[in-house]
Amino acid sequence: MKKTFVLVVLFVFPVVIYLFFASGVNNFGRLPILTENVPEISAIDSSVSLQDKITVLGFLGDDTSNKKGIAFNLNQKIYKRFYKFNDFQFVMMVPLGKEKEVAAIKKELGKLVDMQKWNFVFAEENKIRDFFKELKTDNELDEHLGVPYVFIIDKDRSLRGRKNDEDEGTKYGFDASSVADLNNKMVDDVKIILAEYRLALKNNNADRKK
Repeated sequence: MKKTFVLVVLFVFPVVIYLFFASGVNNFGRLPILTENVPEISAIDSSVSLQDKITVLGFLGDDTSNKKGIAFNLNQKIYKRFYKFNDFQFVMMVPLGKEKEVAAIKKELGKLVDMQKWNFVFAEENKIRDFFKELKTDNELDEHLGVPYVFIIDKDRSLRGRKNDEDEGTKYGFDASSVADLNNKMVDDVKIILAEYRLALKNNNADRKK
């Protein structure tokens, strides 16, 4: 009897635990889609595309000197952690005329990490406002065309977020001025969407081998 119990503990129990967690990833490890058909940003800047990329999208506005803290937080807490993953990128929309200020920010951030996947799209005010409206969030651009929140856009250009966040209910974006929001929520959600695509790729490869 004791041998049977030991065998169950050593061999059967770990399998049950594995199946439980594997099932959890498949059923619950997905970020809800909150907005579909986010416009393709390549219509504004042909060198940058959202399609087939996992994108952290932000709006720095024209007061870039006051957004350095936000850029630094994102760089340290999110970008440095995930930029080596395939198809992951940052895209920041900035009003035209702020190219020199942005170049200075990139130079400063580049001392800490490779900036290859940081993309800055410069656009007229009306294009920035129109693009932001298409996200259909509960956030608003300020008078400088900026917002402290950043948004996760998937490879099909859908905005991902949370429908049942314990603090906000529907959570469209992450407050980049808050290290706590980045650490406690955004890091987890980026992990989830990366795991989702890795799982899909693994399943596709498995199907091809059959």
